[in-house]
Amino acid sequence: MGFDLSRIDLHDTLIWLLVVVISISVHEFAHALAADRLGDDLPRRQGRLTLLPTEHFDPVGFLMIVFLALGGVGLGWGKPVQVNPAVFRHPRRDMSLIAIAGPFSNLILAVVCGLLLRMVVGFQAGPSGEPSLAQELLHAFVVSNLGLMFFNMIPIPPLDGSKVLSNILPFEQSVAYDRTMGQYGVMLLLLLVFLGRGVLGMITGQPTAYLYGLILGLG
Repeated sequence: MGFDLSRIDLHDTLIWLLVVVISISVHEFAHALAADRLGDDLPRRQGRLTLLPTEHFDPVGFLMIVFLALGGVGLGWGKPVQVNPAVFRHPRRDMSLIAIAGPFSNLILAVVCGLLLRMVVGFQAGPSGEPSLAQELLHAFVVSNLGLMFFNMIPIPPLDGSKVLSNILPFEQSVAYDRTMGQYGVMLLLLLVFLGRGVLGMITGQPTAYLYGLILGLG
């Protein structure tokens, strides 16, 4: 797979990069905040209770952000937030809540930006009738955050869906799942992104388009 560099729109690519980096920072901050509220101060001690993107940087996840942004897709992941399950009163439940906090933050961000987009549509168009920068950014925030929400619920590490599934499976199945995914999870995820775009489109693209229509009042 290669790119025709002459067809890459630098303006759109920079917008997607900016939006995804900010959105992933919010996502990881939400994990850290949930853990902190549930009694685990490890994320706080590691400096993860911040929205600064540098504290949530993951090399592989960032390369994925850049690669997909070149194609106008807003997906990727940040550095996983480390937690200490031993401090939780209900470890499996609390780990699931922490995992869900990230995608939930993306949903909230998408809804807020969608409502703002509904307000500026028709009022902030450029001189030629093209979308204004504000509209482009808000559109990218809605699409990217909905996509990130669905993408992160895929049950493959390091995505949040894997943590949720691991904590709702019976113990023996959970151990087997964690062992298998620990060995092959990242490889499966990369194969899905690079080779399974049709499957990825069904998982993220179709639900994103549906919710986008609902939020913008187009459905």
